[in-house]
Amino acid sequence: MLTKQQGGVLLRLARQTIEERLGLATTNPVSPQELDDPALQQVQGVFVTLNKQGMLRGCIGSLQGVESIIDGVRRHAVNAALHDQRFPMLTANEVAELRIDISILTPPQNLACTDDEDLIRKLRPQVDGVILSAPGGAGATFLPQVWEQLPVPEMFLGHLCRKAGLPEDTWRTGELTVQTYQVQHFEE
Repeated sequence: MLTKQQGGVLLRLARQTIEERLGLATTNPVSPQELDDPALQQVQGVFVTLNKQGMLRGCIGSLQGVESIIDGVRRHAVNAALHDQRFPMLTANEVAELRIDISILTPPQNLACTDDEDLIRKLRPQVDGVILSAPGGAGATFLPQVWEQLPVPEMFLGHLCRKAGLPEDTWRTGELTVQTYQVQHFEE
């Protein structure tokens, strides 16, 4: 579990990384000593979410830990800003309007369900991030924060299916693999 202070370092690192990549002066750079923190060297899944004027502007991450939290924040901050295919590349003029969220993920766990009603009963709104995977390779995830916009489990799952490129009611068929995870969430 990271502290609020450690989360603040990660948020500053994400902003600094984006500013540097876009050729801007860094507004509040992190020090090498802050990055030496052993807790930030842990290998965990990381997502970086960018919001502008309350609207999603980019969100990229890794569900599984493949690198240190620090390296994940750096990489995903750049990818969310410049390579999220849902949005045009971020411009230097937009950086001041950004609000950055960082999510540190627990390892995903399979959620065994007997049917769609059992799935609804087992999901924990506001707590669980959900990964849906179809046999053909389609899949998508929503972080737990998405429950704020989609608080009804049936709507949440329907939108998640659409995000994966599947019909909205595919979650009812029992043909999907469902995994859940939790996050420690930090936001500016």
